[in-house]
Amino acid sequence: MASGNLPLTARLESHLALCLACRNCEVVCPAMVNYGQLIDHGRALIEARRARPLAQRLIRKIAMDTLIARPRHLRAIAHVLRLYQRSGLQWSLRKMRLLALLGLSQWDAKLPLLPAQTKWRPVYPGRAPKRGDVGLFIGCVTSIADGQTLMAAIRVLNTLGYDVHIPPHQACCGALHQHAGELTKAAALMQQNVAAFDTDRLDAIISIASGCGAMLSEYNDCLQDDPRAQIFASKTQDISHFLGDCEWPKEVSLAPLAARIAVHDPCTLKNVLRHEDKPYRLLEKIPAVQLCPLPENDLCCGAAGTYFLTQTEMAEALRNSKLEALKQIVPEVLVTSNIGCALHLVDGIRGMDMNVEVTHPVVLIERQLRINIT
Repeated sequence: MASGNLPLTARLESHLALCLACRNCEVVCPAMVNYGQLIDHGRALIEARRARPLAQRLIRKIAMDTLIARPRHLRAIAHVLRLYQRSGLQWSLRKMRLLALLGLSQWDAKLPLLPAQTKWRPVYPGRAPKRGDVGLFIGCVTSIADGQTLMAAIRVLNTLGYDVHIPPHQACCGALHQHAGELTKAAALMQQNVAAFDTDRLDAIISIASGCGAMLSEYNDCLQDDPRAQIFASKTQDISHFLGDCEWPKEVSLAPLAARIAVHDPCTLKNVLRHEDKPYRLLEKIPAVQLCPLPENDLCCGAAGTYFLTQTEMAEALRNSKLEALKQIVPEVLVTSNIGCALHLVDGIRGMDMNVEVTHPVVLIERQLRINIT
């Protein structure tokens, strides 16, 4: 297609659009082909060669450029949507079936219950004795939809003696633009993040969502001419990786938790970061916990960034196998290390007769934290 020998047809575009970009093929490829770069550049070619309808262009520009790329705008719309949920307007529109008439019921169903927006402080000091400084990447969706996990990460890191820095000028990691073929816009977001974090001062840059972490870890490939990007990528770690490998003070321990915990392995954690074992190693620090890998963890759940919004039928088919597996395990909690996977799975569980909490591994760690002072 790049050379012009293969014409861009609707059928070809459909094949590429249906690709999850889960990168499971990279794990088993004997030639170590970097398929992630291939699919991103392939989609960039499609964007350059096809003319989208005006409505699609407007929706894409509003979603990607006005909201995702601008944290202030995203927080503002999150505040409006929270009022929509809490005021009773959402319930009324659903009751009157107006959302269905407007073709918005499917999007409304996927909207998570939004919490009050947190005003993040630039620094959260750790308890003495100080052991280091880490930067926290808060992301775009995570920062508005999962402040609970970010606060849990801060509390655990502080308890272990780390000062947590949250640069106010950080932006979206760039993954959504990168995987949509908008490489120039993705690079601009990456450069903004590289400039925002003081890598000379920080021992590590901690990511909460594995989808963001996977993108951050590849800044060195995307910004090959920027030496700061090389350092940035080398210091990026998933929260489970960092907490599982760092030394814990003797006075800090975890209370027992006699519960069955199902563990979902996000594709980005498994196929890009190659650290799918880290959440298990971290959760094993909790006494009495029973960990159960979710069956078919080698298969994507169907979230895949914006895939569950653009390829709904395929995404739901992939998710159904996960939901059937949950019925067999019957856990009290399902943990996953990626916000996109969590939102997609919660949407599916909502329609089932099951009481399963979906959360991040670090939330469980924070709940069980205790400090023994003698």
